[in-house]
Amino acid sequence: MRNPGGDRDEDMLSWDESVFRDEHVFEVDYVPETFDHRETQLESLKYALRPAVRGSRPLNTVVRGPPGTGKTTALSKLFSELSGQPDVRTVHVNSQLDSTRYAVFSRVFEDVFDYEPPSSGISFKKLFGQIADRLVEADETLVVALDDVNYLFYENEASDALYSLLRAHEVHNGARVGVIVVSSDLNLEMMEELDGRVRSVFRPEEVFFPKYDPEEIYDILGERVKRGFEEGVLDPDTLTHVADLTAESGDLRVGIDLLHRAGLNAEMRGSRAVSRADVDEAYEKSKYVHLSRRLRELSESERALVAAVANHEGEQAGEVYDAFHERTGLGYTRYSELLNKLDRAGVLDTEYADVNGRGRSRRIELTHDSDAVLKRLN
Repeated sequence: MRNPGGDRDEDMLSWDESVFRDEHVFEVDYVPETFDHRETQLESLKYALRPAVRGSRPLNTVVRGPPGTGKTTALSKLFSELSGQPDVRTVHVNSQLDSTRYAVFSRVFEDVFDYEPPSSGISFKKLFGQIADRLVEADETLVVALDDVNYLFYENEASDALYSLLRAHEVHNGARVGVIVVSSDLNLEMMEELDGRVRSVFRPEEVFFPKYDPEEIYDILGERVKRGFEEGVLDPDTLTHVADLTAESGDLRVGIDLLHRAGLNAEMRGSRAVSRADVDEAYEKSKYVHLSRRLRELSESERALVAAVANHEGEQAGEVYDAFHERTGLGYTRYSELLNKLDRAGVLDTEYADVNGRGRSRRIELTHDSDAVLKRLN
């Protein structure tokens, strides 16, 4: 694509040209045709899901691993393959957004019936019963993936949600339900935090997704470059730089976002090639891709609390509560619950410490730069 002689006109894009061959390749919901370096994990998941294809209950599975290691992409790929099976229904639930038992089953209801359940006036028992009856009537096996299941634990909803799913076949004869729970919180001792009634029936297979090593990152990003950019847009040295920055973050999504933003920067300059400077400029935004996603999916009250902490960083917990209460009208109990949730989610860092002889006080800090947080909240 580039002129080896370096002719300036040849190196510049015309108004109707792009460095991108397929820009969607760099979007968060893109599922690659080839999913390299996760063959073992895919085979383990296929093994767990295979009974569903035969009309039996699939094996329940726990999927764990740091953020940006391919867990959600693996599920999307397998669920896409299962969509061709007439008697298997798959439902993917984002537990950060649907963080109560009722919200989880509302999402399942919407997928099964193709419309949302009534916003009020329907009990959980009735909601659950309608879902189970439809599955039995259609002779379908249901596979529910609870992505980011750690948020159900943070809201103390995990045991109830899992118990209802796992005991569906006992309450509704003929119902076949399997569960895949996905967590990026490596500090979460999932089995220990579940009720005894759930542990007695939840004996899952376990699949772990480790961080990609630098060579794997280079390989995966190189495949995205090949599919997403025109030929010659990104040279090997610049790709190595992108891969190094991605490895530092430990999150492949940073690298994919970085490629996209760097391409946009090159187009902004009218250039046919991505430079190292394009990458470095893009990294100042891409390094916060995980933070941006987390903040985007917070509730209004959670966003209000994060904003209060950002605006009162270094001040006493009382000042943070006053600012939160003034903005939301919520009381101290809910404030404390949200603090604990956002602490476990890695958005805030809270701990008790002795303060100037006044006894123990709760220290509250953001886990990211306050300016970066406020910019992404607005």
